[in-house]
Amino acid sequence: MTWQDFKHQYLVRFWSPVPAVIAAGVLSAYYFGLTGTFWAVTGEFTRWGGHVLQFLGVDLSNWGYFKVIGLEGTPLTRVDGVMIIGMFVGCFSAALWANNVKLRLPNHRIRVFQAIVGGIIAGFGARLAMGCNLAAFFTGIPQFSLHAWFFAIATAIGSLAGAKVSLLPIFRIPVKLQKVSAAQPLSSREAQAKRRFRIGMALFLGFVVWAVAKIFDAPKLGFAALFGLMFGLIIERAQVCFTSAFRDLWITGRTQMAKAIIFGMAAGTIGVYSYVQLGLDPKIFWAGPNAVIGGLLFGFGIVLAGGCETGWMYRAVEGQVHYWWVGLGNVIGSTLLALVWDDLAPAIAINYDKVNLLKTLGPQGGLVITYVMLGVSLALVIWWEKHFFAKKARQAAALQQATV
Repeated sequence: MTWQDFKHQYLVRFWSPVPAVIAAGVLSAYYFGLTGTFWAVTGEFTRWGGHVLQFLGVDLSNWGYFKVIGLEGTPLTRVDGVMIIGMFVGCFSAALWANNVKLRLPNHRIRVFQAIVGGIIAGFGARLAMGCNLAAFFTGIPQFSLHAWFFAIATAIGSLAGAKVSLLPIFRIPVKLQKVSAAQPLSSREAQAKRRFRIGMALFLGFVVWAVAKIFDAPKLGFAALFGLMFGLIIERAQVCFTSAFRDLWITGRTQMAKAIIFGMAAGTIGVYSYVQLGLDPKIFWAGPNAVIGGLLFGFGIVLAGGCETGWMYRAVEGQVHYWWVGLGNVIGSTLLALVWDDLAPAIAINYDKVNLLKTLGPQGGLVITYVMLGVSLALVIWWEKHFFAKKARQAAALQQATV
């Protein structure tokens, strides 16, 4: 294989989502083993909102939520912070390699409304449940925390409601065809693609050098940066979007991304289990109403906004301005949750048990039941796919018969 073949096959073309998400699941297990925490983003977004409030002079010393998640240091001195920076660098590098960066504005004001409001709802719900599609789902379930299963089921229900609302006439924007006078010369596009590929490679290699150097000074930060870079490459090149996994189930019947996510969690589970058996403590959170309410809000919000916490990150660096607003909404929503946490937490969160399936059912029992539930989830997805298209076929046949 020549360099040009490799470049086109693996750096320019989109990746198949199934192996990519499985790779993300495996990497997330190694990430847990090397850093002691799981792949998560909204907790750090909440800290960013906290830093903004501190800059504005707000005293956060008595805010209970920041006592739970911590607010010490800066994004450059926190594991989650450098990991997310790595994700943005990975996403941007991958988008530049494929010449997939172009400023694209929302085509209607209602889209901006959806992005901000949906982002706020999703951010609020994610932090209420102590995690988004990562910490309370993709990496939360492999941690053997019961709250992640509550969140996952609630998110599916919330996404169904979000899909129904998003299909209302007010959100259906007519497509406008735009006339162009002439196509851009092919030579110009090729020159731009080569230039952007070089910039993307320089950015990628520069960050790798910085992260490797950081390993010798602060190992966890260096490893977090490298893993973030790999996570970013995966989600951009494979266009990994948890929103589409849920939304497509209800609207189009497509299940490829949903199946990929289940396979990814299955791959990550055994890795996390191995590290737990070696002595690492899994991340377990309250299995209370907060996980259910948070999941309902999160599922509704991501579908209304059109993107989840990973989806908006790679689309934002590709130049899709809509997702800048989604990201802003996420930070606002998560910060609002921190504001009201002390009033909500006693009733719906902190007085409930943190249920670790490995302790409740024993190490083998917790592992087996997790895989059983993942198997049931996969079976339900396959059943829904067949049901959806069978129903569509019956409707089409009935319509055809009525017109005869």
